[in-house]
Amino acid sequence: MKAALRTSAILWIIWGIVHVFAGVMTVSQNSAAAVAGIADAVDPAELLDREYHEAAGALIKQHGFNLGWIGLTTIVGGFYIWGGSAVAIFVSALVGGLADVGCVVCIDLGGFNRFMPGTVMTIFSGAAIGLSFFAYFRRRDAA
Repeated sequence: MKAALRTSAILWIIWGIVHVFAGVMTVSQNSAAAVAGIADAVDPAELLDREYHEAAGALIKQHGFNLGWIGLTTIVGGFYIWGGSAVAIFVSALVGGLADVGCVVCIDLGGFNRFMPGTVMTIFSGAAIGLSFFAYFRRRDAA
């Protein structure tokens, strides 16, 4: 069970680092570049040829902020999952998992991102959730 928890922890930490980076990039870039970074399967020239309303820019930056705090939450959770924390298992699954559900429904299924890193990060979070839940419920049933 320790190997499953440690693998889950590593996956969450990697997932979190990628999302903190994406959040910083989204907040620090202009709206067109931020959208091109998120929707990387869309032709960048098409995205960069337009101006976004300031309100759209604010929404995009809010999304970047959310990516950042969600990533930080799973990084911290990953360290606690390494130590076997049940709370961290469920908080990371809830925060990171729900963020990825939104990504799958709105971005992946729409065909707006590439397999790497977008879909790969969804696989990471799914694997992290599965491994940590497996270890948690196995340990709970053994007690």
